[in-house]
Amino acid sequence: MHARRTKIIATIGPATWEPAKLEELIAAGMDIARINMSHATPDQARETCRRVREAGEKLGRRVGVLMDLQGPAIRTGELSVALDLQPGQIIALTVRGEVSEEEHSVDVNYDDLVNDIKVGDVVLVDNGTIQLKVLEKKRNQLKCEVLTQGTLGSRRHINLPGVRVNLPALTDKDIQDVELGIEIGVDFIAMSFCREAEDVVRLKAILDYRRAHQKVIAKLEDQEGVRNVIAIIEEADGVMVARGDLGIEVPYEELPIIQRRIVKSCIIRGKPVIVATHMLESMIENPSPTRAEITDVSNAVFEQADAIMLSGETSVGKYPAKCIEIMDRIARRVERSGGANYSDLAKMDSLGAKMVKAANVMAQEVSAEALLVFTRSGNMARNAAWLRPQHSPLYAFTDNPILLNQLTLNWGIRPFLLPFDADPAKNFENAIAELKRQGLVKSGSNVVAVTEVTISGRLIDTILMETVE
Repeated sequence: MHARRTKIIATIGPATWEPAKLEELIAAGMDIARINMSHATPDQARETCRRVREAGEKLGRRVGVLMDLQGPAIRTGELSVALDLQPGQIIALTVRGEVSEEEHSVDVNYDDLVNDIKVGDVVLVDNGTIQLKVLEKKRNQLKCEVLTQGTLGSRRHINLPGVRVNLPALTDKDIQDVELGIEIGVDFIAMSFCREAEDVVRLKAILDYRRAHQKVIAKLEDQEGVRNVIAIIEEADGVMVARGDLGIEVPYEELPIIQRRIVKSCIIRGKPVIVATHMLESMIENPSPTRAEITDVSNAVFEQADAIMLSGETSVGKYPAKCIEIMDRIARRVERSGGANYSDLAKMDSLGAKMVKAANVMAQEVSAEALLVFTRSGNMARNAAWLRPQHSPLYAFTDNPILLNQLTLNWGIRPFLLPFDADPAKNFENAIAELKRQGLVKSGSNVVAVTEVTISGRLIDTILMETVE
């Protein structure tokens, strides 16, 4: 049976909080569990991480944990009664506690709102369902005309497309959550609304100061982040195409083009990329996806993104495990039909990358049943995933449990923990024995490995081909 190469990330929430539900997700094919800090409390994050680790251990599956920071969110304030808004009505958006004389008004948590926005700009509220046109600015309020009908409740998210907002890349809450992520040992930290490379540098500086191992995933969610995409890719450990806010911030027809450009840019540069949001949105309530959703998932798989992500589908949806099963089925089928092969454009300049590329060519020539990579830092394994090898399953062996969890994100890699012996030949024997035990290779199979040999007392990287006995 074809082994799925595209990884699946699932958000944990009330629908999947219990250990039995987590086990169902892992059994269905979840590779990484996402903790959304826009909703999770610190105690819930701690418990979720612990339960994911325990469930993975119980099922013999290595599952990564991703903490997704809330980021600098602009929201409306509290309302005693929801506002039923109709087109043509006037509503005031106020800041700094301003009291408006308008019949409808709501406070906003961003003090510089009036300074940053211009008359004629459109404010999008509640994921764009309510659109407000700015008519007038005065003191600490914006007088707006309602363009679309909607009901405005408390603490609704606000988008300001094309507006450069004066908000910090990391809020005080985000910094506290980063400290929490380090404490509980998550594997990845996703940075929301990443606008420039310097944002990633700030988060990495915190991790470096704490000597923490977490990998930084930059979430691209607005026009500024898209403009700076190449610099962000170079600095981040991975990138997420966060299509929820991004789809509000940019014209609809531009979104698929932007997605493809980001995925391609990441693959060319050897950085993991995640496609996220609204992938199987209808399955929050329904037991089967729409045909459009199936096509959407298949496009991300064809583009050879490292991972595809579920949000509300698994956090609050009625059919969380089934969503993963459907993603798994789509991914397996599409992968068999080929891919976009953006990796053909990869500029693999390092000696390690060139060695892995040569090993992949050899594996293809001899129809190898497995391509093995032995790695301590993860670089060799990431180089192998970068190539998007189509024919030989990719197995990474490491003696580092932290690295083992991080490799759950990379395309095509199945990671194994292997205590390394001083003798490289012994490591190879032990790896083959483990693959045979799991039925992944059999006697007579050709395998290719990127490993080490001892020459004159020195360890030298080499490519090894062998037929399994």
